[in-house]
Amino acid sequence: MQQQDEVAARVRQVIDAAGVSAREFARRIVIDPSKLSRSLNGTRRFTAAELARIADIGGVDVGRLLGSAADAAAGANVAGRTAAGAAATPSTARSSSAPRPPLASPEGGRPLQIVRETVRLIAERGFHAVRVADIAAACHTSTAAIHYHFPGRDELLEAAVRWCMDEDTRRRADATAGTRHAGDELRLLIELQTPRTEQQRRQWCVWLDLWAEAARSTTVGRLHVEYYRQWRGTVADVIRRGIEQGVFRPVDADSAALALTALIDGLASQVLATEPDGQVDGVPGTGAQAMHDTLIAHVDACLTALRAD
Repeated sequence: MQQQDEVAARVRQVIDAAGVSAREFARRIVIDPSKLSRSLNGTRRFTAAELARIADIGGVDVGRLLGSAADAAAGANVAGRTAAGAAATPSTARSSSAPRPPLASPEGGRPLQIVRETVRLIAERGFHAVRVADIAAACHTSTAAIHYHFPGRDELLEAAVRWCMDEDTRRRADATAGTRHAGDELRLLIELQTPRTEQQRRQWCVWLDLWAEAARSTTVGRLHVEYYRQWRGTVADVIRRGIEQGVFRPVDADSAALALTALIDGLASQVLATEPDGQVDGVPGTGAQAMHDTLIAHVDACLTALRAD
């Protein structure tokens, strides 16, 4: 227990040195903020892979976090890899007592690079068609380095889901910051969810793949539930504010948010099944613009307040 508290204290020092909140640090190492909180409070142990990601982001050795050379060797042996395999990764080849020299690191650190490339490859090929070797090649590193940070495909998928959730939430917050009119904000949210650009189509392709995994994976399923609870809550809050402003009718905000988000998902899946120009065999009307127009018509018909005669 004492060692666990000492590890938590060292991780706190890394977070303080990074100059960010614990929640932001959790985003950077791609774990659930509640897991980080419990580990810092001593009610949960950090996994070896989490310590590897913390060391990478913080620019320290895993051995420094663990506090001894013996523990460093144990921490380097992530997810049952052999000691020789662990030594092949840059961060475990150094002595735990030696200071870590500056290394050329991808923006955001190696863990975030791995997750971003994983998401890109999932969008292009589907999760089950993506091999660890493909991710390693995209990151210009070894498969051992991938396993060092994410020992198994399940953990990598969980990290990819959480990164997508965080990025989606961040984009919505950035786009709607300073918007006071609830009607304008709801239309901005609809615009963000309409797969017009190639990037938006890729994001939706990832979500479709993750929906299928959520039906099979308890962990991904929990993340799926968490994300949609937050997303529907965001829409419901905008609708409530619109009711207070007299922009929307006095409807049940939660039910209206459920209907609107379900409509967005259903229409988006149809749009993604078409060509980017929104036509199937030359027949228009199934593309992103049609989806956007349908959603706006739904808002106008079901939510927008009636004008006085």
